[in-house]
Amino acid sequence: MDRLQAMRVFVTVVDLGSQSAAADHLDLSRPVVSRYLAELEDWVGARLLHRTTRKLSLTAAGSETLPRCRQMLELCGDMQAAVSEPDDAPRGLLRLSVSTSFGQAQLAQAIAEYVKRYPLVTVDLQMLDRTVNLVDERIDLAIRTSNDLDPNLIARRLTVCRSVVCATPAYLLEHPAPQKVEDLAGHNCLTHSYFGKSLWHFEERGEHVSVPINGNITSNEASTLLRVTLAGAGVSMLPSYQAGDYIRRGELVRLLPDAEPRRMNIYAVYASRKHMPSALRSLLDFLVLRFPEEPAWDAGL
Repeated sequence: MDRLQAMRVFVTVVDLGSQSAAADHLDLSRPVVSRYLAELEDWVGARLLHRTTRKLSLTAAGSETLPRCRQMLELCGDMQAAVSEPDDAPRGLLRLSVSTSFGQAQLAQAIAEYVKRYPLVTVDLQMLDRTVNLVDERIDLAIRTSNDLDPNLIARRLTVCRSVVCATPAYLLEHPAPQKVEDLAGHNCLTHSYFGKSLWHFEERGEHVSVPINGNITSNEASTLLRVTLAGAGVSMLPSYQAGDYIRRGELVRLLPDAEPRRMNIYAVYASRKHMPSALRSLLDFLVLRFPEEPAWDAGL
C-alpha cells in the first residue's frame, strides 16, 4: 500500500466531506478512494470514519489519526522542499484570510501581482469579517488590523492603519461641517458594529479624546459604511486605505483634520514558524515590501 497516498486520501475526504468530492479533487475513481481508506484502516487497526448515506464523520480513532496524517504529509512536503534546487520557485496552495474592506481595497491587487511573479503558487483568498482560528480553518496567513493580537500567534507587522472622518459634499451642504470633535454629537454618524459603535477615539494636541456618537446606520464591515457614506447618509470614520482615493477625487471631504482617530497596525499573522513553506515565506516578504510604514494610500491626506 502507498501509505502516503492513503493518508492524503483520508485527509482530503475529511476536508471535503465526501469520498466523491475527494475522488474528483485527487483525480481518482470512487472505488480507488474507498480502497485507500480501507487499507489505511487495516494498517491503523481501527475504523476511521462513520459512513452513512448522508454524511461522513470521524470515529474516535479517526480524530486521533487525522492530525498525525496532516503532520506526516507536511513533513514529506518539507523533505521534498529540502532537497529541491535552491532556485526553485515557490509553489503550492496558500489559504489567506482578510477583512472584506482591506481585501477589496488593497490586498486583492497585491495578490494578483504576487501570483504573476510566482505562477506556481495558488491563493485561496477568504474575505471574512471575523477573527478566524488559523489552525481549525486551515488558514496559512491572516491579515489583521489590531493593537491587541493573540500572543499564541506569530505576527509580522506590515504597516499602519489610519482612519479619517468624512462625509460627502452633498451631506455637508445640509449639515454644517463639525469644527471640533464635540460637534459630532449633532451629526448622523454611521458606525461599525464592532469598532467605535457608540464612542469614537481621537488624538488631539497630544491628548486622548473620546466622543460619544450616534446614528441610524450600523454595519459589520467597512465597505458597506463606505457605500452609505457615498450615498450621503451621514458622517463615518473609515480606514484611509479605503477612503483615500474618494477624498483625493473630491467625492468625500475629510473632516476634523487636526483630530486624528486612533491608529492601529496591520499585521500578517500565522500559526508557526516550523516547517514554513517557501510560498508562505515569499508571500510574507512580498507583503512587507508592498505595504511600507508610510503607505501610498495616505499620500495627500
